[in-house]
Amino acid sequence: MDRAAARRLLVIAIPIGIAAEFLLDGTAFGINVPIVIALLLSSGWFVRRSDRAPDRLDMWLPIAAIVLSVLVAVRADPFVALLDVSAAFAFTGASIAAFSGLAVTRRSASIVIAMAAWAFGAVLFGAASVLSRARPAFPPGVAHRPTWALAVGRGLFLGLPLAVIFAILFASADPIFGRAVSDVLGLRIDLGDLPGRLVFALAAAWFAAGLLSVAAIGIPPMEWASLGAASRTATLLADRPLGTTEALVVLVIVDALFGLFVGLQLAYLFGGQDTLAAAGLTYSAYARRGYFELVAAACLAGGVLVALELNVVRRSRAYLALAFGLVALTVVVLASAALRLELYQDAYGWTELRLYVAVSIVTLAVTLVTLAAFVAFDRSRWLGHAVAVIGLVSLVGLNLLAPSAFVASRNVDRAIHPELVPPDGKAGLDASYLGLLPDDAVPVLVAVLPDLPAQDAAAVRERLEIRRGQLAYDPALTTPAAWNLGREQARAALATLP
Repeated sequence: MDRAAARRLLVIAIPIGIAAEFLLDGTAFGINVPIVIALLLSSGWFVRRSDRAPDRLDMWLPIAAIVLSVLVAVRADPFVALLDVSAAFAFTGASIAAFSGLAVTRRSASIVIAMAAWAFGAVLFGAASVLSRARPAFPPGVAHRPTWALAVGRGLFLGLPLAVIFAILFASADPIFGRAVSDVLGLRIDLGDLPGRLVFALAAAWFAAGLLSVAAIGIPPMEWASLGAASRTATLLADRPLGTTEALVVLVIVDALFGLFVGLQLAYLFGGQDTLAAAGLTYSAYARRGYFELVAAACLAGGVLVALELNVVRRSRAYLALAFGLVALTVVVLASAALRLELYQDAYGWTELRLYVAVSIVTLAVTLVTLAAFVAFDRSRWLGHAVAVIGLVSLVGLNLLAPSAFVASRNVDRAIHPELVPPDGKAGLDASYLGLLPDDAVPVLVAVLPDLPAQDAAAVRERLEIRRGQLAYDPALTTPAAWNLGREQARAALATLP
């Protein structure tokens, strides 16, 4: 990409950032999402390489992105909307790569994963390369800023938006950290919401420039890569665009923020200092929140490390030390999330969602430790395979655990043994929730029915009777093609009810 192309890309990315701020900042998902997706797709098509035609087999990718984005404006379910938005942006990224002339659909799964990792790195760090190529060329003999200063500046451009995202997650998860951030960033000059809006617009423009750079230059390591599964991903990582200085600046910023958060956790969550004085909350109220945000922060931290590993030119000792430090700090963040989740479950009982969060915490911890080992031995190219194995083991373990049966068993234990519930916890049984659990929970509920308090037993029995009728007469459940072991066990258990 020459200087003119880089400047043209910046001219396009900045309006996209401004439009994203007006459309998305502080606004619920709706028609704004398909508008932003359409802007990205049309801009990617405009800046694409003119000498490479997209593969016709990839034309379904932008169609899928548009359809998914339109569904966001059709459905009002927040969780469904979140899934639609995530998938729409994923297909948009794949479409941008296809616009550059690279075949996507024809690639093997391992190659597509490598392409996705490289594209993710481009979204995070590609704008630095665009800015570098767009800057004026200095004539010979004219003094200019030293190379290290430019590298540090690019590193700050990369690290500060990440720090803002992590700070928002940590502040949402922990009120003490939120108050500390508010005290540090508090300004006597009232600028209203202008700083926040400016940061949002700049961050959106930064990410848009990185994404559009994929359409403009493609994915260099993929230009001569085989389409087959036998292609080694190690050969795809030779061209690394991120300097060591930039990577060090990113890691210093993120490590510092994580270190501040972990220090507060050690003092207040694990150390038991007075949370009422620090945040106006009792310890129980302070500790029983924020685990979703902390898991999200851990996922993002792992993604940052993977992106750095795939893009950094040289892995110096300082880089390795900071990378290992981020892994260690992230493990502490996961420990904070696990403790908060445990305290919440002790007070209010288990749900399937809380169980999935607990499994994800363990899976993330194992993945981070594996990542640290691969970074130490310079084997990051195998991380995708390791993540697939870890995910497979986690999924098999979850199936063996039988989530609905596990949740039902833990919740009826609380009803049978009230001493398990903390003094400020929620006692009793949520029969309406248990009645919504899948059929794996039915044998557990039938077995404990005689031991439940009379009022809870009557409510659970009513739900079980409804389910018995559904299993007996619903054609979708009685056909031989619908045979299922868990469902048959539920029928057998319900048949024992008088």
